[in-house]
Order: sequence, then structure tokens, then C-alpha cells
Amino acid sequence: MNIGSSLCSMENSTLNLDILQLEGLRVSPEASILAFIFLFLIYIFIVVSNIGLVILISMERSLHEPMYLLLCNMSINDVFGATTVIPHLLSDVYSPLTQRYISYYECAIQAFCAHFYVGTSHTVLMIMAFDRYVAIYHPLRYVTIMTHNMVVTLSVSAWGASFILIAVLLSLSVRLSRCRHLIDNPFCDNASLFKLSCENVLINHIYGLGSAMSTMACSLCSVMLTYLRIAMVCLRSKNKSLNTKALQTCATHLAVYIILLLSGNIIIILHRFPELAEQRKLASILFHVVPPSLNAVIYGLQIKAVREKIIKRIFISN
Repeated sequence: MNIGSSLCSMENSTLNLDILQLEGLRVSPEASILAFIFLFLIYIFIVVSNIGLVILISMERSLHEPMYLLLCNMSINDVFGATTVIPHLLSDVYSPLTQRYISYYECAIQAFCAHFYVGTSHTVLMIMAFDRYVAIYHPLRYVTIMTHNMVVTLSVSAWGASFILIAVLLSLSVRLSRCRHLIDNPFCDNASLFKLSCENVLINHIYGLGSAMSTMACSLCSVMLTYLRIAMVCLRSKNKSLNTKALQTCATHLAVYIILLLSGNIIIILHRFPELAEQRKLASILFHVVPPSLNAVIYGLQIKAVREKIIKRIFISN
């Protein structure tokens, strides 16, 4: 009888580890309504602005150029990143901290999507930097280099490389046994998953840090080299209109990249200070809110061709 009870107890404890307790968004009951409204409006804005930009580019034949087609990758990824985190945060706002549950498999999927969004953000900006490099450094060969097939190849490569890196990252965590059930984070990520285990997670730390640093280093180096070459071309060129166009498009791309880089590095820095855990959690949420909400606005307002089409559509609809 005692053996049977022990077995039942062990089965129950194992089953319970498949249901995790998720911290979610930590706000006071008084601030929950404001937090819900703010996040909901931000999410609607992200979806409408980014999807609207994709629809505009797809409908306007004059915008069917490599630069704008590659921009669609970023807009789609921004909606994906925001959708990964914000809806789940909204659903948990009114639930007590002790009653916020998520299944292990849902948590693993959310963690994969969250990291996939981050990785794809870097790889998409890398292929956009390559497009700007070809346009300014090889203007006469731009049409022959940036063909439709090249745009498709670059887009698939950006998403595919990120997918493979993150798939390996999460597979290393999912393979681990679990002895805990608490996710001490607003949403699931890779660190949250391997912290559920009591096994040795050194390989997870090494691969996680290595893949993150290599992705960031590759994107940083490619963007820096691209803009150094572009700056050299602009300094040698006496064509003012070419220089103005180059500065406008490159400044827009660079602003988006700096926002992404700062948002990610703030989280990495805050990880080094355990006493700033709450600030780190807030920064991790903002990473899925700030870049997606700003990117479409920056490109929509700064790129003249897109801005003119938006204004034209607004006046036609009125």
C-alpha cells in the first residue's frame, strides 16, 4: 500500500512538472487596467502599421524594388515578435501571480519564437545592409545583382539561418529533465527552460552565449563594413543627389539597427546585475514592444517613396 502511494505521488509530481507557473507581467491590481490598455493599444499599432506597410508595398508596383521587398521581412518579423509575447502578457494581467500557468510545450514554443524573432531581426538587417551596399557601391550593376531570385535567396537565408541556430539552442534545453516548475520571467525563453533542470547545463550556457555573440558580431561587422564602404563612396562622389539619397536610406536602416542593438545589449548588461532583475524583466518586454512599434514608423516617414504613397493613399481614401 505504501509502495502504491509512493508511485502515485511520483506520477503526480512528474505530471505537475508539465504545467509550469509563469510570472508574467508584474503589476499592482490598481495598475493592471492601465497596463492592459497600454499593451493592447501598442500591439494593435504594431500589427496595423507593419501589416499596412507590407500591404502598401505589395499593392504599389513602384515599390516592387529589392529594398522595399526586403523591408517586408522586417515588418513580418516585427509582428511575429510582438505576437509571441504581448497577447500572453495581456491574458495574464488580471490573473493572480499564483494562478498563471502554461504547459511545458507551450512554454518551449514561446521560447523558440522569442529567440527566433531576435535572431531573424539581426539576419534581416544584415541582408538589408547588403542591399544598400550594392545599390551605392555598384549602382550600375544593382539591377543585375539584386534580381528577384537574389531577393528570395537572401530572405530565405535570413530566416533559415536563424531557424537552425535557434532550433539547436532549444533542443539542448528540451532534452533536459525537469525538477522545477517556476518560470521566473515575464515570458518563456531559453534560460527559463534550462533553469527548470537540476542537470549540468554548461553546454547550454556555452552554446547560448556563443550563438548570441556570433550572431551579434556578424551583424555588427557586416553593418559597419557596409557603411564604411558606403561612406567612402559618398566622400569620393560629387553627385549631391546620390549622396543625399544614400544618407537618407542608410540613416533609416542605421537608426533601426541601433535601436535593436541597444535594446538587446541593455538586457545582456542587466543580466550581470542580479539586484536589477525587475529592470531586466521590463527591458525584455520592451525589446518585443519598442523596435516593432518604431521600425514601421521610421521607414514609413523617412523613406520618401513610401511616405508619398502613404499620403497618397490617405487622400484617396478621404
